[in-house]
Amino acid sequence: MDPDRIPASFPAPSFRGNQRDALDAIRDAFAAGNDAVLVRAPTGSGKSLLARAIAGAARTPEEAVPAAATGAYYTTPQVSQLDDVAADDLLTDLNVIRGKGNYTCILPDETTTPVDRAPCARESGYDCSVQHRCPYYADRAIASNRAIAAMTLAYFMQTAGSEVFGKRDVVVIDEAHGLSEWAEMYATVDLRPRTVPVWDDVGVPDVTAADDALERTARFAETLAGVCGRAAEDLVANDALTPGEAARRDRLQDLRSELDWFVSDYRDPTSTTTWVVDQPDGEGTPITIKPLDPGRYLHHTVWDRGNTFALLSATILDKEAFCRGVGLDPSNVALVDVPHTFPLENRPLYDVTQGKMTYERRDETLPDVARLLVRLMARHPEEKGIVHCHSYAIQGRLTDRLDDFGVGGRVRSHDRENRDAALEAWKATDDPDVFLSVKMEEALDLRGELARWQVLCKAPYLNTNDSRVARRLEEGQWAWYYRVALRTVIQAAGRVVRAPDDHGATYLADSSLLDLFGRARSDMPDWFAAAVDAMSRPTLPEFDPAAALAGTGASAGGSEPSREERPRSSTRRGDGSTTGDDSDATNHPLSDVWGE
Repeated sequence: MDPDRIPASFPAPSFRGNQRDALDAIRDAFAAGNDAVLVRAPTGSGKSLLARAIAGAARTPEEAVPAAATGAYYTTPQVSQLDDVAADDLLTDLNVIRGKGNYTCILPDETTTPVDRAPCARESGYDCSVQHRCPYYADRAIASNRAIAAMTLAYFMQTAGSEVFGKRDVVVIDEAHGLSEWAEMYATVDLRPRTVPVWDDVGVPDVTAADDALERTARFAETLAGVCGRAAEDLVANDALTPGEAARRDRLQDLRSELDWFVSDYRDPTSTTTWVVDQPDGEGTPITIKPLDPGRYLHHTVWDRGNTFALLSATILDKEAFCRGVGLDPSNVALVDVPHTFPLENRPLYDVTQGKMTYERRDETLPDVARLLVRLMARHPEEKGIVHCHSYAIQGRLTDRLDDFGVGGRVRSHDRENRDAALEAWKATDDPDVFLSVKMEEALDLRGELARWQVLCKAPYLNTNDSRVARRLEEGQWAWYYRVALRTVIQAAGRVVRAPDDHGATYLADSSLLDLFGRARSDMPDWFAAAVDAMSRPTLPEFDPAAALAGTGASAGGSEPSREERPRSSTRRGDGSTTGDDSDATNHPLSDVWGE
């Protein structure tokens, strides 16, 4: 790359805030010979524009010797972030390619069929007469031949080793703070009836019954891979498949690759990957195989894909820890800090804590949180708000309470299946509705009147019953545990304030958040620490459901329920939260992954 081209490649007609200084610092960091530069840029810094400027410094074909890598990749874990890039008029030269499942076939009678289930994927030797106009292959051809190809991190990882998307000179990863966790999830092998098409054809042993759990798991994985391979071969032997059979074939082939990767890595004496296995319910039940350290996996899927790397995020909180987690040598990595330009008074944190939301204290605290929401609705009668519930269990109980208070007409929520549609419907309304959300602390732009206030219901600690988390805590990695939770809080705080002239209030309802701030203080960016130091406890209106509906024209009905609530299907977690309805394991964030 040519670092001197970075400032000149900025795509906007002018700079705002600290963008020019940031680009100069990034240029200098690459010019100093660093292989990677971490750019810690808060919300509103224009990270996508900075990313485009960095990508513009990539070596061009005219400058390269034969076979040298040229061009750039832009990638992000978040589908919504890629959508924003695709819609940005300043980023039209970022050529977006998505997974096959995001495109539909254009053949007659197939116009509702995803490309990965079209006749070309179902019939042996099928010669498509319109492949040159196929939306997927057209986008793939454009992205592969242009200077900057943009894709989700899932698609980027999946195309490792691809002849179409080979090594490039520059790789830019936006929203890179969770790269280690994303790699762990991507490399996890999840074995259960929903993910294993031949589940009923194999006997699933209790692999954790003895001390050699990993060896038992590896032997079972070898057996299962063989069964998957034979079942896939039977389908491949057919000249034509139904869409359902094509899906089964693809899943069998993918699962066999996942199992083979695990077995190969586990049996490799030179591998540094630590594998852990979960099977809490024993014989015949689901097994989850997880890599504790995804560094080797990232080398193949990410670090071998480029010469130089820029990783951007507001919440890369500790350079050394981040580098260790993703397999980078910190001595070859620079950190560029971009100062915050949003006035502190526009992004206040408010202490409205009602007690701890741990499992032991939740029955006591949650009713008070529900009453708090009514008071906050009265404080913001004509403004939309979002409540980060942390789990579907908390969301459901708050929804029931608010209904009983008679303010349900101002409340919206979602489930795992309709989350995107429910979110868009809430964003589109002009009513001052309150959205009870789960796992929306990141990659959500609620600028302006889309939301003026938000509530964090629970400190977002990881589940200590997860074997990866438990293993790290056994090794004393408590700083990592608190850092991950703090990162989520900081991400959440940026949802409702998106520009220097925007404003929005963030209310903290769980007193465990205050404890988190104390434990993770050394990892806080200065601009967030300033907000914590300025945090105050506001005077709120009295509990009055009618006042909460004042901006809607509706009238309150119902009464306050007793402390006794309906039963919940949940089991206890070690960190005081819950599993069962409290977990979000079925909503896998890598749903954009399909074949090349």
